[in-house]
Amino acid sequence: MGGVSHRVACAFAAAVVACGGGYSRARAADATCTKEDFEAVVEAASKNLRDLNSANRPAFQEKLRELKTKRKWTYDEFMQKATPFVRDDKTAIYDKTSDELLSEISSMGQAGARSGTADCALVLELRARMKALTDTQVAKWRYMFEKLDAELTK
Repeated sequence: MGGVSHRVACAFAAAVVACGGGYSRARAADATCTKEDFEAVVEAASKNLRDLNSANRPAFQEKLRELKTKRKWTYDEFMQKATPFVRDDKTAIYDKTSDELLSEISSMGQAGARSGTADCALVLELRARMKALTDTQVAKWRYMFEKLDAELTK
């Protein structure tokens, strides 16, 4: 999962470099970015989420099937008893946080793309929100795997 965070950082570093380089807010505020720079940041957010889900979903589903077999659940029992492993109060908080961050990323990306002379500080803000979004999703997957692994050891 650490590789995803590195890829996110690299993607956003590339967007910042395209806007004039450097990570300092003062330097970014002096630069201007193009519509493509903002679109690239939003696209990177989408790609990173797809990659994270693609990397985790198959292994998680396999563990759920393993639990179904171990407990000898029928299909209907499985559908009922597996739900708490993918949806509970804690995952709902992760999902709410992710939804809020996605909305902010989308809004900021659209604002940056529409602006004729937007500054690169906005790209840095987008990068920060993307990191928070990725961190939230990594934490959610970790939590779900830990909960499922604990159940499999019973």
